[in-house]
Amino acid sequence: MEITLDKHSANQASIKIKLIEADYQPKVDAKLKDYAKKAVIRGFRPGKAPISMVKNMYGISLLVDEINAILGESLNTYLKEQTFKILGEPLPVEKGDDSIDWKTQKEFEFEYKIGFVDTIGLTLDNSIKGTKYTILVDDKLVNETLDNLKSQYGENSNPETSEVGDFIYGDLASKEGEFTKTLSLDTSKISKKLAGKFTGIAKEAVVEFDSKEVKKEEWSTAFGLSEDEISNVAGALTFTVQNINRTTDATLDQDFFDKIFGPDQVKSEEEFINKVKETLQGSYTRESKVFTEEELKKVLVEKASIALPDDFLKEWLLRANEGKVSEADVENEYPIYAKQLTWSLISNQIAKDNGVQAEHEDVIEKTKEMIREQFASSGLGAQLEASMDVFVDNYLKGNDGQNYMNMLTSVQNDKVLALVQEKIDLEEKKISIDEFKELLEK
Repeated sequence: MEITLDKHSANQASIKIKLIEADYQPKVDAKLKDYAKKAVIRGFRPGKAPISMVKNMYGISLLVDEINAILGESLNTYLKEQTFKILGEPLPVEKGDDSIDWKTQKEFEFEYKIGFVDTIGLTLDNSIKGTKYTILVDDKLVNETLDNLKSQYGENSNPETSEVGDFIYGDLASKEGEFTKTLSLDTSKISKKLAGKFTGIAKEAVVEFDSKEVKKEEWSTAFGLSEDEISNVAGALTFTVQNINRTTDATLDQDFFDKIFGPDQVKSEEEFINKVKETLQGSYTRESKVFTEEELKKVLVEKASIALPDDFLKEWLLRANEGKVSEADVENEYPIYAKQLTWSLISNQIAKDNGVQAEHEDVIEKTKEMIREQFASSGLGAQLEASMDVFVDNYLKGNDGQNYMNMLTSVQNDKVLALVQEKIDLEEKKISIDEFKELLEK
């Protein structure tokens, strides 16, 4: 047997495997003898058919099976001995159907395409700069949240005459064009001047105004129109009122507190506000962590500078999912796949270099945390904890065990990113909610 590697580029190569008769024939002959002992062929007693007849009947299929087995084992062994990291799976170079004469041919040559990356070199030290973000919950966000909660749990009514802040349900129509849509207008989100036209009106009233009186963002925030609909709204408009909807804010009393946090969890307005702030801060602390980690991944990906064999991987993805995806699907989804693959390579290398390992106990604890978060607002509390082991076991066994592997990978990533933050030059930065939103938009 002869195996040769031909590198076409920094991350793609072909492997050729040449087989001679001595590589496969002894095993084929042994299997033929074994078949002959068991074969039941008409006209002969079991196991007494001539070996030549057994060979004519089963020889080619046994030859093909044996050569495929040799190829698979030899290729895997050869690749394990290499210093580079194989990506995807080797792809057989396809030849014509008549390229092999299985009856007479004694020597065979097979070729495979491979994609790979060389050893990833990434030293975690102060030369790598990163930022750890902490999102601070301010009074503005707390007040906005309180207002939303009071509105959400408030009392709804349909008054005869409208006031500022009401939702006006009706038909918006263009006077000269064909545009028309039934919608609910949030009068708290339009200008005071325009809101004045919708104040003090009753059902069946017709409000006339011009599209120029509406700010661009108000078409979506107040009128709820899509981009396509906004482009069709122009000139003189009418709004015919069908109904008026008003929400009276809920009162900050014990009944309200219980609805939000459960019975007797808070017993005063001060406790309620503090609990809201605490809940918000917990939520944004998790968001801070996720955002920090995603930004650190970008830094490490750039630092590692890994060149993926893009053309090979696209071909491999198409073949591996034959019939399920098109070339266009692969092309569209590839950037996301490449990003995930690059980070996986870096994470695995850091884990290997630093002895980071995800343990079974870590997987169990992380799964428990995930389940607690999912049921945080369910009010199950003690019931959930009493049945936690069952929830965890069912989840980790789900999806044919893939949930367990995904959680194992997630635990390793957590440990790797924690190590990264210990090793690199990490600047801690406190930001407001508005600053956080600006960062997300970049």
